[in-house]
Formats: sequence, C-alpha cells, structure tokens
Amino acid sequence: MLRIFRFIALLEAISTVILFFVAMPVKYILPRFMEVPEDIRLGTVRIAGSIHGFLVVVFVILLLMCWQSFNWKISRVLKYFVVSLIPIFSFWVEIDLKKVIEGEK
Repeated sequence: MLRIFRFIALLEAISTVILFFVAMPVKYILPRFMEVPEDIRLGTVRIAGSIHGFLVVVFVILLLMCWQSFNWKISRVLKYFVVSLIPIFSFWVEIDLKKVIEGEK
C-alpha cells in the first residue's frame, strides 16, 4: 500500500505542476500573445483540474488508509496533508515515503 501511496503522491504533485504551470497559463496568459480558441483555453484547465482533483481525493483516501494500517502518528498524517496542499512541496511527500519504504524512518 505504501508503494501505491507513494506513486499517487508523485502523480498528484506532477498534476499540480501541470495545472499551475501549463493549463492555467494557457487559459490566462497565452491569449494575451496569440489567438487561442476558447474551448482549448477552458478545456486545458478543466481536464488538468479534473485529473488533479481526482488524484487529490485518492491521495487523501490512501493517506487515511495508511494512517490506519501502519499506525502513523497524527503529526505525520497532518504533515503529509498540509505539505500536499503546497504545489511544489508536495514532491516531499513522495521522497519521504521512499525513505519509509526503504526503512530509514
């Protein structure tokens, strides 16, 4: 389960970066420089946002499952949750889980 959670944490982090640094600039910045059809502008955010939202829900469900299965302290659970909300820092969750899997923590 930890390996799946780690993979989802990585996907969630990547989806955040894609949403903030690809989809949102296509919607808000690119039209200032060139003609972009409205369906493309809105579609990029809708698709990236939907994927990201789905991954966030899966992330939280897996976080709760791991908390119960591995008897994690509430501090770890809250730390993972809070850090996952910060776009670039969410990669830290995946790195920390790698250490947990390898037995360093």
